[in-house]
Amino acid sequence: MDDEVNVTYISLNGYVEVNKYRYVYFLILFTVFILIIGSNSTIVYIIASHRNLHEPMYIFIAALLLNCVLYSTNIYPKLLTDVLSEKQIILYSACVFQFFILYCSGSSEFLLLSAMAYDRYVSICKPLQYPTIMRKTTVSILLLLAWILPALHVSIFAIASAEAKLCNFTLDGIFCNNSIYFLQCVRSRFITIYGVVGLLVFAILPMLFIIFTYTKIFIISYRSYREVRKKAAETCLPHLLVLITFSCFSVFDISIARVESNFPKTARLIMTLQSIVYPSLFNPLIYGLKMKEISKHLRRFFCSAKII
Repeated sequence: MDDEVNVTYISLNGYVEVNKYRYVYFLILFTVFILIIGSNSTIVYIIASHRNLHEPMYIFIAALLLNCVLYSTNIYPKLLTDVLSEKQIILYSACVFQFFILYCSGSSEFLLLSAMAYDRYVSICKPLQYPTIMRKTTVSILLLLAWILPALHVSIFAIASAEAKLCNFTLDGIFCNNSIYFLQCVRSRFITIYGVVGLLVFAILPMLFIIFTYTKIFIISYRSYREVRKKAAETCLPHLLVLITFSCFSVFDISIARVESNFPKTARLIMTLQSIVYPSLFNPLIYGLKMKEISKHLRRFFCSAKII
C-alpha cells in the first residue's frame, strides 16, 4: 500500500518556511492571482467589445493575454492549496497535466509573439499589401498553429512522462516543470533529442525570426518619415518588452534543471515566484499603458465604472 502511494503521489519540496509564513504566502499569491486574472481579462474584454480593435495586432494581443490566464490558472490554484496544507503533495497524473499545460502555454507565447512580429513587419514594411496578407483567414491560421503545434509537441513529453518508471518521489520545486525528469529512473535519449528539437522549433527559431523582423522594421523606420518611426515605436516597443521579459524567465526555467543540485533553495523559490508573477502581470500592464488605443478604451472603461 505504501509503495502504491509513493508511486502515485509526488512531494513538492520547493517551499521555504511554509508552515511559518503560510498565511503570508497565501495572501500574496491570492492577491497576485486576482490581479492577473482581472487585468488580463479586462483588456481581452476591451478588445472583444470594441470593433475598432478587431484588427490582427489586437487579436494577437488578446490571444497572448488569454494564454497568460491559462498559464496562471494552471499554477496558482494548486499553489494556494499547497500553502494552506500541512503537506505539499500532488498526484503524479495531475503533475504531468500541469507540466503539459505549462509548456503548451509557454511555447504558444513564443509563437504568438512571432505572429505579432510578422504582423508589425507587414504593417510597417509592406503597408500597401497589409490588407491582402493579414486577412482573417491568415490570422485564424496563425492562431491555430500557435496553440495546436505546441499541444501536439508537448503531448509526446506528457505521454512519455506518464508511462515512465519513477525512482524519486520528491520534486525540488513548487509546481511541475521540467524538473519532473529528475523523478524518472531513466531519461530516454529520444526524449532528450526531442526536447532539443522542441527548444529549437518553439523558442530559438521564433526568437531569431522576431529579431530579424524587428531589425528590418527598425531599418525601414529609420529611413522613413517621422510618423512611420512613431508608429513603429508605439506598436513594436511593447512587444519587445514582453519578449525580453518572457525570454529571461524561460532561460531560467530551462537552465534550472541543469543546475538543480547546486542552486540554493531560497534563491530558486524567489526566481520561480518571479517567473510566474512578472510575465502575467507585466503583459497587461505594458499593453494597457503603451498601446494608445487600448489605453484610451481602458480610461473610458474605468471612468464609466466609477460613475456606476
